[in-house]
Amino acid sequence: MLKHRRLRYSSLAAAGVAAAFLVTGCSMEDAICSNGEYPVKAVGGTTGSACVPDDEEPPKGYVRYPKGKVPEHVDDKWDKYWSTVVVDENGNVVKD
Repeated sequence: MLKHRRLRYSSLAAAGVAAAFLVTGCSMEDAICSNGEYPVKAVGGTTGSACVPDDEEPPKGYVRYPKGKVPEHVDDKWDKYWSTVVVDENGNVVKD
């Protein structure tokens, strides 16, 4: 009987942890930036990015991603795309 109670409490605890992740919106994916920050792309290369506080402009040598094309998680669709593209100082894609 004692063994069944332990199993039941363990199952309830695991279910509670899983529910907490769902309720709080936690994700198992790695976010590109923390809350209060947005990602920027380095000009002139396929690599290079940074996170900037929401209330600041991108530093020199970086540009904002276009709306709707902002990477949110590591290896998501836009993270993969932007790692293959070079942009100029205006954020325009540079063609080969």
